[in-house]
Amino acid sequence: MLLAAGRGERMGALTERCPKPLLPVAGKPLLRHHLERLAHMGIREVVVNASYLGEQVEAFLAQQTDLGLVLALSREPERLETGGGIHNALPLLGSDPFLLVNSDVWSDYPLQQLPQRPAGLAHLVLVDNPAHNPDGDFALRGQDVVAEGLSAGEPRLTFSGISVIDPVLFAECQGGRFPLAPLLKKAMGQGKVQGEHYGGYWVDVGTPERLAAVEQKLQEQTQ
Repeated sequence: MLLAAGRGERMGALTERCPKPLLPVAGKPLLRHHLERLAHMGIREVVVNASYLGEQVEAFLAQQTDLGLVLALSREPERLETGGGIHNALPLLGSDPFLLVNSDVWSDYPLQQLPQRPAGLAHLVLVDNPAHNPDGDFALRGQDVVAEGLSAGEPRLTFSGISVIDPVLFAECQGGRFPLAPLLKKAMGQGKVQGEHYGGYWVDVGTPERLAAVEQKLQEQTQ
């Protein structure tokens, strides 16, 4: 599943008429880059959620006929946040664990090395803390991801927006708007969230400046 329903307020004028997942990077929409990577790793079915300017996302997906992907759109008449958006898409996702990627992150993380099934309810990829999130999100103790009871000075890492999720994580949820983080933290308290630290390239493409940084990175790679 690719999360693509966000408004992208920090992008300013760039997203007034274009949803953030369709902003161009190196001549292609962000969403297209993600779809190409998923197709390259052998994934064949992808669910994409959409809300803000969702008709543009729907039209874009209808044009992506060259990748061998079966694309399904999970419509959100109103933004449901990450947790609510995933819950709304569960009928399309099925009962097996699934790869979840935020469409507004850019990384060279090798998706092929992710486990097909998490040991618990979720497997998270954590990265070094960027300047805009200096305190991080979670700590990694061995393979366990923890959020509570951290000792003073215990290093934290930032959730990359790349994960493998077991739908059982949402077993007690009702429909509607809600975030994902509280569900993950509850599962962490039960020892059911594992993860890994990735030290490679990763950017949360949340501002025009970070979008430009990714553009420059790709230009350097193609020179």
